[in-house]
Amino acid sequence: MSGSILLPFQSVSFTGTAPGARLVVLGAVHGNETCGTQAIRRVIGEIEAGQLGIVAGQVTLVPVTNPLAYARGQRNGDRNLNRKLAPSDAPAEFEDRIANWLCPLLAAHDALLDLHSFHTAGDPFVMLGPEDNAGVLEPFTRAAEETALAMSLGVHRCVDGWLDTYAAGVARRAAAGAPAREADVRYGIGTTEFMRSTGGIALTLECGQHDDPAAPEVAYRAIRRALAHLRLSAAPLPAPVAQMEALRLYKVVDRAHPGDTFVRPWASFDPVAANEIIGTRHDGTPVRTESGGHIVFPNPEAQVGQEWFYLARRSTRV
Repeated sequence: MSGSILLPFQSVSFTGTAPGARLVVLGAVHGNETCGTQAIRRVIGEIEAGQLGIVAGQVTLVPVTNPLAYARGQRNGDRNLNRKLAPSDAPAEFEDRIANWLCPLLAAHDALLDLHSFHTAGDPFVMLGPEDNAGVLEPFTRAAEETALAMSLGVHRCVDGWLDTYAAGVARRAAAGAPAREADVRYGIGTTEFMRSTGGIALTLECGQHDDPAAPEVAYRAIRRALAHLRLSAAPLPAPVAQMEALRLYKVVDRAHPGDTFVRPWASFDPVAANEIIGTRHDGTPVRTESGGHIVFPNPEAQVGQEWFYLARRSTRV
């Protein structure tokens, strides 16, 4: 962690003259995902120039959430900030220090928009939390509000089922003797899961492939629309998208060996058939789907023991 402790954390807040919701927008939770950073800085510039007015509530904009990873131009600093996010009494990694600053910031707001991008090609989409439930894993009572915000962002696909699917993957890791941290269901808790645990609503917007020149515009448009939807700006209320494709994650498959390879270059949301071969283990064993659906977040460069790809099915949620 040499020198990383000197990196500062920055957030910029604007407060309207009338009461209202408190929105926090994050960029660069992963340091190589910079579309949110570009969009947030653009919005800050517009507010400061008087081109965009904040008339009610509060918006807090964080251009670079993980300054160490951002400075290195890579996904993580010492580790993945978006896993097992929680304050720490004994911070050991730089991301622990971020968490001690970030978690109270999230808890002080009502809504979160976390801007990301992904490794391979694919269209933008929004990650929803669970439906209302009183379960142990992720109890929630504000699904209707969260879904309405998702419908306002201007993208046409939503995905849910993250923490349930991740928990099932953790159980498989634990049975295989994975390290304690990666075999802990809390390892799947990131910014949005933490935000919901404090009573807020939270969305991850995946704006496109990392280097897609359209991704910063997707992020910018989403911030402007979220501000209008929550009535923080005076812009007209954005109409919800007319059609939203809903998918639910149902399985995560980890990369077990550096020799595990995909049978072809996959993009997020490529359709897959039942029993289709997705990849091959280093010993030649095929990795097949259980049923038809879509592949999500395929990562040919995944680290051993980390998520290689997800599988999703159609959902009737939206």
